[in-house]
Amino acid sequence: MGSTQQDDRPSATERRRGELLEAADRVVLRDGPEASMNAIAAEAGITKPILYRHFGDKSGLYRALAVRHTDALLDSLRAALDAPADRRTRLERTLETYLAAIESRPQVYRFLMHPAESGPAADSGFDIGRHTAPLLRRLGEELAEVISERLDPGTDDVAQARVWGHGIVGMMHAAGDWWLRERPCARAELVRQLADLLWGRLATSPNRPQGPGF
Repeated sequence: MGSTQQDDRPSATERRRGELLEAADRVVLRDGPEASMNAIAAEAGITKPILYRHFGDKSGLYRALAVRHTDALLDSLRAALDAPADRRTRLERTLETYLAAIESRPQVYRFLMHPAESGPAADSGFDIGRHTAPLLRRLGEELAEVISERLDPGTDDVAQARVWGHGIVGMMHAAGDWWLRERPCARAELVRQLADLLWGRLATSPNRPQGPGF
């Protein structure tokens, strides 16, 4: 009996879901936090009930968009962290990658983090805090894993790596949010200042004996 090969091609439902997310992205890039389900359905050439059929509800669509953009950001951050360079340079490149991402697509960032009252958050049952917090937690856990793999921060290093990971992500988020709103300085200056702030104990912790280092 001949062996069968698994078909890795996306199903018609998965392809259609991807097309709808592309349409949602276009509306978010245009309207930012004001993006509505009606506008997204119109952009996709379907009715709103059909849009709900693919994502369950407004929260489902939001989560799908959040995962889509968080995955892309994490890939970029990992590449910056793993690039061949000294520790300070990789730290600056990681900060630069995050800030460049939110600057290049500010409407997407605001849609995910600061939806307007007339946007999805105004719809009954949509709790924006319940959805944005997991994005930051995921970034914090990913960075903690990188720190734990590469550095030896000392006693109870796993717990400490998590503190550092979430602390760095919190700093990046808060500083980036403020910077994107007020633009008090150039992006390169903000990167340098944030790197200086982190360049205390992070700079003196030894690399682990085995592994890629940091």
